[in-house]
Amino acid sequence: MVGSSITLTALVPSFVLAGNPGETDVTTDPAVTMLVTTNNNEGYSVTVQSTTPTLNPTLPGNSDTIPIGSLEVREAGTTTYNPPSNTAPVLVRSQAGPSLPAGDIITNEFRITIPFVIPDTYTAVLDYVVTTL
Repeated sequence: MVGSSITLTALVPSFVLAGNPGETDVTTDPAVTMLVTTNNNEGYSVTVQSTTPTLNPTLPGNSDTIPIGSLEVREAGTTTYNPPSNTAPVLVRSQAGPSLPAGDIITNEFRITIPFVIPDTYTAVLDYVVTTL
């Protein structure tokens, strides 16, 4: 008997968006790429969820934060951006049927509208999860 398997590999560890308050910065290349491999006949879904409600500053003494909802994600090639949440996963890919034998390359693009905050590097951890359908 052959069992069902699923893996998520080759996930890009980080990406950068930059700009000034009031600007919207959009990734020019797919910011996040990953490889999903599954033989599950029903298919799979990929979700992303923030571990915090805000992007947090790195400089000591800076108490400014950026709401995670200011950051938005979409699957490359689609038109609708959605904000990641720290309370519920956001679907970024769903596919009926198995992946290609070598895996499916999934790419996500991000954009952010930068609020009026102190100049700094603001960070958040985004967890990607792949599940079979």
